[in-house]
Amino acid sequence: MALALTVKDLPLDERPRERLARGEDVSAQELLAVLLGRGVVGMNVMDLAKQLLKQFGSLEGVVNASLADLQMVRGLGPAKALQLKACLEIARRVIQDEALVEKKRNTSKAIAEPEDIARLVKPLIKDWQKEHFFVVSFDVRNRVIGVDLIGIGTLSANLVHPREVFGSAIARHAASIAVSHNHPSGNPHPSEADMLVTKTLAEAAKVMAIALLDHIIITKSHLYSFRENGGLG
Repeated sequence: MALALTVKDLPLDERPRERLARGEDVSAQELLAVLLGRGVVGMNVMDLAKQLLKQFGSLEGVVNASLADLQMVRGLGPAKALQLKACLEIARRVIQDEALVEKKRNTSKAIAEPEDIARLVKPLIKDWQKEHFFVVSFDVRNRVIGVDLIGIGTLSANLVHPREVFGSAIARHAASIAVSHNHPSGNPHPSEADMLVTKTLAEAAKVMAIALLDHIIITKSHLYSFRENGGLG
Protein backbone atom coordinates (compact mmCIF):
# COMPACT_ATOMS: atom_id res chain seq x y z
CA MET A 1 0.00 0.00 0.00
CA ALA A 2 1.39 3.43 -0.95
CA LEU A 3 2.19 5.76 1.93
CA ALA A 4 1.02 9.33 2.34
CA LEU A 5 3.61 11.83 1.16
CA THR A 6 5.07 14.06 3.87
CA VAL A 7 7.03 17.31 3.94
CA LYS A 8 10.21 15.22 4.15
CA ASP A 9 9.52 13.94 0.65
CA LEU A 10 10.23 17.45 -0.66
CA PRO A 11 13.77 18.69 -1.42
CA LEU A 12 15.36 20.14 1.72
CA ASP A 13 15.46 23.72 0.45
CA GLU A 14 11.76 23.54 -0.49
CA ARG A 15 10.44 22.24 2.83
CA PRO A 16 8.20 24.90 4.39
CA ARG A 17 9.17 24.04 7.97
CA GLU A 18 12.84 24.54 7.27
CA ARG A 19 12.17 27.76 5.35
CA LEU A 20 10.03 29.07 8.22
CA ALA A 21 12.74 28.11 10.75
CA ARG A 22 15.31 30.04 8.71
CA GLY A 23 13.14 33.15 8.99
CA GLU A 24 12.28 33.22 5.30
CA ASP A 25 9.00 34.59 4.01
CA VAL A 26 6.60 31.74 3.40
CA SER A 27 3.42 31.69 1.37
CA ALA A 28 -0.09 30.86 2.57
CA GLN A 29 0.31 27.50 0.84
CA GLU A 30 3.50 26.77 2.79
CA LEU A 31 1.94 27.81 6.11
CA LEU A 32 -0.96 25.45 5.51
CA ALA A 33 1.49 22.69 4.60
CA VAL A 34 3.24 23.13 7.95
CA LEU A 35 -0.10 22.85 9.77
CA LEU A 36 -1.15 19.80 7.76
CA GLY A 37 2.15 18.02 8.29
CA ARG A 38 1.64 15.35 5.66
CA GLY A 39 -0.19 14.76 2.43
CA VAL A 40 -2.28 11.83 1.28
CA VAL A 41 -1.74 8.95 -1.09
CA GLY A 42 -0.75 10.39 -4.46
CA MET A 43 -0.61 14.00 -3.24
CA ASN A 44 2.19 15.63 -1.24
CA VAL A 45 1.39 18.10 1.49
CA MET A 46 2.17 21.14 -0.67
CA ASP A 47 -0.33 20.00 -3.29
CA LEU A 48 -2.91 19.35 -0.57
CA ALA A 49 -2.40 22.88 0.77
CA LYS A 50 -2.72 24.25 -2.77
CA GLN A 51 -5.98 22.33 -3.21
CA LEU A 52 -7.34 23.86 0.01
CA LEU A 53 -6.56 27.38 -1.17
CA LYS A 54 -8.12 26.67 -4.56
CA GLN A 55 -11.24 25.20 -2.95
CA PHE A 56 -11.82 28.16 -0.61
CA GLY A 57 -10.24 30.96 -2.64
CA SER A 58 -7.77 32.25 -0.07
CA LEU A 59 -6.29 31.64 3.37
CA GLU A 60 -9.14 33.74 4.76
CA GLY A 61 -11.59 31.40 3.04
CA VAL A 62 -9.91 28.40 4.67
CA VAL A 63 -10.10 30.12 8.06
CA ASN A 64 -13.83 30.76 7.65
CA ALA A 65 -14.65 27.29 6.26
CA SER A 66 -16.73 25.00 8.45
CA LEU A 67 -15.55 21.57 9.56
CA ALA A 68 -18.01 20.01 7.13
CA ASP A 69 -16.64 22.10 4.26
CA LEU A 70 -13.04 21.20 5.13
CA GLN A 71 -13.85 17.50 5.14
CA MET A 72 -15.12 17.75 1.57
CA VAL A 73 -11.51 18.26 0.46
CA ARG A 74 -9.94 14.95 -0.53
CA GLY A 75 -7.52 13.77 2.12
CA LEU A 76 -8.97 15.76 5.02
CA GLY A 77 -10.71 13.40 7.40
CA PRO A 78 -12.46 14.48 10.62
CA ALA A 79 -9.29 14.41 12.75
CA LYS A 80 -7.12 16.36 10.30
CA ALA A 81 -9.90 18.87 9.57
CA LEU A 82 -10.43 19.43 13.31
CA GLN A 83 -6.69 19.90 13.87
CA LEU A 84 -6.50 22.46 11.07
CA LYS A 85 -9.62 24.26 12.28
CA ALA A 86 -8.24 24.43 15.82
CA CYS A 87 -4.93 25.96 14.64
CA LEU A 88 -6.72 28.55 12.53
CA GLU A 89 -9.13 29.33 15.38
CA ILE A 90 -6.17 30.00 17.69
CA ALA A 91 -4.78 32.46 15.14
CA ARG A 92 -8.17 34.17 14.80
CA ARG A 93 -8.50 34.56 18.57
CA VAL A 94 -5.01 36.01 18.85
CA ILE A 95 -6.02 38.66 16.31
CA GLN A 96 -9.22 39.36 18.27
CA ASP A 97 -7.26 39.68 21.52
CA GLU A 98 -4.88 42.12 19.85
CA ALA A 99 -7.89 44.11 18.64
CA LEU A 100 -9.26 44.27 22.19
CA VAL A 101 -5.91 45.49 23.50
CA GLU A 102 -5.83 48.14 20.77
CA LYS A 103 -9.39 49.16 21.61
CA LYS A 104 -8.51 49.56 25.31
CA ARG A 105 -5.43 51.55 24.36
CA ASN A 106 -7.50 53.86 22.18
CA THR A 107 -10.06 54.56 24.91
CA SER A 108 -7.47 56.68 26.72
CA LYS A 109 -6.73 59.01 23.80
CA ALA A 110 -8.73 61.19 21.46
CA ILE A 111 -9.35 59.94 17.94
CA ALA A 112 -9.79 62.43 15.15
CA GLU A 113 -8.71 60.86 11.87
CA PRO A 114 -10.53 58.34 9.64
CA GLU A 115 -7.39 56.17 9.63
CA ASP A 116 -7.63 55.81 13.42
CA ILE A 117 -11.18 54.51 13.19
CA ALA A 118 -10.27 52.17 10.34
CA ARG A 119 -7.44 50.69 12.42
CA LEU A 120 -9.89 50.19 15.26
CA VAL A 121 -12.57 48.27 13.36
CA LYS A 122 -10.53 46.34 10.77
CA PRO A 123 -9.42 43.57 13.17
CA LEU A 124 -13.07 43.02 14.18
CA ILE A 125 -14.10 41.97 10.66
CA LYS A 126 -14.18 38.17 10.62
CA ASP A 127 -15.17 37.69 6.99
CA TRP A 128 -14.20 40.35 4.45
CA GLN A 129 -16.60 38.82 1.92
CA LYS A 130 -19.52 40.18 3.95
CA GLU A 131 -20.35 43.77 4.86
CA HIS A 132 -19.97 44.59 8.57
CA PHE A 133 -21.46 47.80 9.98
CA PHE A 134 -19.94 49.30 13.14
CA VAL A 135 -20.79 52.18 15.44
CA VAL A 136 -17.87 53.79 17.28
CA SER A 137 -19.02 55.83 20.29
CA PHE A 138 -17.06 58.79 21.73
CA ASP A 139 -17.21 60.80 24.93
CA VAL A 140 -17.10 64.61 25.04
CA ARG A 141 -13.30 64.52 24.64
CA ASN A 142 -13.47 62.40 21.48
CA ARG A 143 -12.17 59.33 23.31
CA VAL A 144 -13.53 55.96 22.23
CA ILE A 145 -15.93 54.48 24.77
CA GLY A 146 -17.21 51.57 22.70
CA VAL A 147 -17.32 49.80 19.35
CA ASP A 148 -20.51 47.95 18.45
CA LEU A 149 -21.24 45.66 15.50
CA ILE A 150 -24.73 46.62 14.33
CA GLY A 151 -25.20 44.17 11.48
CA ILE A 152 -23.67 41.89 8.86
CA GLY A 153 -25.02 41.84 5.32
CA THR A 154 -25.77 44.14 2.39
CA LEU A 155 -25.99 47.73 3.60
CA SER A 156 -29.57 49.00 3.52
CA ALA A 157 -32.04 50.97 5.59
CA ASN A 158 -33.32 47.65 6.93
CA LEU A 159 -29.87 46.55 8.14
CA VAL A 160 -28.78 49.95 9.47
CA HIS A 161 -31.73 51.59 11.20
CA PRO A 162 -31.17 54.75 13.27
CA ARG A 163 -32.84 52.98 16.18
CA GLU A 164 -30.01 50.41 16.41
CA VAL A 165 -27.24 52.87 15.57
CA PHE A 166 -28.21 55.50 18.12
CA GLY A 167 -29.50 52.92 20.58
CA SER A 168 -25.96 51.69 21.15
CA ALA A 169 -24.72 55.29 21.45
CA ILE A 170 -27.38 56.16 24.03
CA ALA A 171 -26.60 53.01 26.02
CA ARG A 172 -22.96 54.13 26.19
CA HIS A 173 -23.87 57.76 26.99
CA ALA A 174 -21.99 58.85 23.88
CA ALA A 175 -21.57 62.50 22.94
CA SER A 176 -20.81 61.62 19.33
CA ILE A 177 -20.41 58.64 17.01
CA ALA A 178 -18.71 57.58 13.81
CA VAL A 179 -19.98 54.70 11.70
CA SER A 180 -17.96 52.43 9.47
CA HIS A 181 -18.53 49.50 7.17
CA ASN A 182 -16.43 47.47 4.74
CA HIS A 183 -16.83 46.89 1.01
CA PRO A 184 -16.11 43.26 0.02
CA SER A 185 -15.51 44.42 -3.57
CA GLY A 186 -12.35 46.26 -2.54
CA ASN A 187 -13.70 49.54 -3.97
CA PRO A 188 -14.12 52.07 -1.13
CA HIS A 189 -16.26 54.56 -3.05
CA PRO A 190 -19.84 54.91 -1.74
CA SER A 191 -22.85 53.38 -3.44
CA GLU A 192 -26.30 54.98 -3.68
CA ALA A 193 -27.34 52.90 -0.66
CA ASP A 194 -24.31 54.14 1.30
CA MET A 195 -25.22 57.76 0.58
CA LEU A 196 -28.88 57.20 1.49
CA VAL A 197 -28.00 55.53 4.80
CA THR A 198 -25.52 58.30 5.62
CA LYS A 199 -28.11 60.99 4.89
CA THR A 200 -30.66 59.21 7.10
CA LEU A 201 -28.19 58.87 9.96
CA ALA A 202 -27.07 62.50 9.65
CA GLU A 203 -30.69 63.67 9.93
CA ALA A 204 -31.32 61.36 12.89
CA ALA A 205 -28.16 62.63 14.60
CA LYS A 206 -29.56 66.17 14.64
CA VAL A 207 -32.78 64.97 16.26
CA MET A 208 -30.91 62.83 18.81
CA ALA A 209 -28.37 65.60 19.58
CA ILE A 210 -25.57 63.06 19.13
CA ALA A 211 -23.06 64.28 16.56
CA LEU A 212 -22.28 62.05 13.57
CA LEU A 213 -18.56 62.66 13.06
CA ASP A 214 -18.02 60.52 10.00
CA HIS A 215 -19.03 57.51 7.95
CA ILE A 216 -15.96 55.60 6.85
CA ILE A 217 -15.99 52.91 4.17
CA ILE A 218 -13.02 50.57 4.42
CA THR A 219 -11.40 47.86 2.35
CA LYS A 220 -8.30 45.89 3.23
CA SER A 221 -6.06 48.63 1.86
CA HIS A 222 -8.16 51.78 1.27
CA LEU A 223 -10.80 53.94 2.92
CA TYR A 224 -13.34 56.62 2.05
CA SER A 225 -14.38 59.31 4.52
CA PHE A 226 -17.76 61.01 4.01
CA ARG A 227 -16.60 63.89 6.22
CA GLU A 228 -13.44 64.52 4.20
CA ASN A 229 -15.45 64.38 0.97
CA GLY A 230 -18.21 66.71 2.17
CA GLY A 231 -20.81 63.97 2.33
CA LEU A 232 -22.27 64.59 5.79
CA GLY A 233 -24.44 67.50 4.70
